[in-house]
Amino acid sequence: MKILVLNSGSSSVKYQLWNMANNIVMAKGLVSRIGIENPLLEHQPDGCEKIKIEPSGIIDHTNAIELVIEAITDPNHGVIDNVNKIDAVGHRVVHGGEEFAESTIIDDKAHAAIEKCIPLAPLHNPPNLKGIDACSVDLPGVPQVAVFDTAFHHTIPEYSYLYGLPMELYRKHKIRRYGFHGTSHFYVAHEAAKLMGRPIEELKMVTAHLGNGASMTAVDHGESVDTSMGFTPLEGLIMGTRSGDMDPYIPLFIQMQENLTAAETSDLLNKKSGLFGITEKYTDMRDVLDAEKEGDKTAILAIEMYCYRVRKYIGAYAAAMGGLDAVVFTAGVGENSDEIREKILKDLKFLGIEIDAKLNFEAWRKLMDISTPDAKVKTIVVPTDEEFVIAHETKRLVENL
Repeated sequence: MKILVLNSGSSSVKYQLWNMANNIVMAKGLVSRIGIENPLLEHQPDGCEKIKIEPSGIIDHTNAIELVIEAITDPNHGVIDNVNKIDAVGHRVVHGGEEFAESTIIDDKAHAAIEKCIPLAPLHNPPNLKGIDACSVDLPGVPQVAVFDTAFHHTIPEYSYLYGLPMELYRKHKIRRYGFHGTSHFYVAHEAAKLMGRPIEELKMVTAHLGNGASMTAVDHGESVDTSMGFTPLEGLIMGTRSGDMDPYIPLFIQMQENLTAAETSDLLNKKSGLFGITEKYTDMRDVLDAEKEGDKTAILAIEMYCYRVRKYIGAYAAAMGGLDAVVFTAGVGENSDEIREKILKDLKFLGIEIDAKLNFEAWRKLMDISTPDAKVKTIVVPTDEEFVIAHETKRLVENL
């Protein structure tokens, strides 16, 4: 079975073509600048150099999917000879609300339910739907599956997902903790359990997805029981441009004192805060670390704040689960920065967390246990692979049609 995995954004479509017979990514790529001038397709067959194609004019999502199909079936740089070789399409969909506790075949009912969740994810669900609709046009009759970022967190108990607001607002607007990055947290928790050689049903883990967007999850016996992102991806950790946790009155205070609209306040918290807000120049942790080495005081402060927030969540989730067997790092910062991992885990020996400095340094985009031999709590680095989960979820559902 060959499955096309798509992640459709407002102006881009990321893709991978999977051969499920041998779990190989046959080709991957990105269509960028959708809806604006000078669109670009970057296409890379397995084992080959990246190819760049510049289509003329302004394209929409349907055109973008057409370009993807043309690239993977091209006689020179394609990997299949016919579009009919695509057996199914798996889509990353950010928000499934309370409608979806697991992945689903996309039919009219599912499409309507995803559309109903647009108010909960106005920046993400609309382009996700555009990708789905484009495939209905470009790949008619091919089964499509939605894999939700929120689905893994449906096991969070009511006392954890509800906020201290009037229950009427929950009933009316479904204001609750949903959590995000669920596909990543699910994948890395299972991979860490395999590396430990123990059933995930026996383990209590904290998984840390640390990228430009960042979240942490308490995984108790294989289930998400709490997670740092909430009603929106703004809650929780300090991120590249997002503020994370704060006194809930602060946005109202800023709005009144600065005479901002609700949209302007949202923009401030989501796009002008976090590492960028603290340093006033950097959104990428690599740049912040470079500036720290040069003695930049704002960079030093930003890193201290960032690592402190992650450290607090580790302690909080260990307490919430009544124990801890492993801490798992993943995503751009979590996988690649030994410095950030070290700074986060300092002073956590009382929890049984101890890492080997040499192993920590060597764990760059590698699946590795970086704990010392005597550590009671394992520390594991797992390169995330959300596309792997989407491909396998799609295969599972399509085989049962």
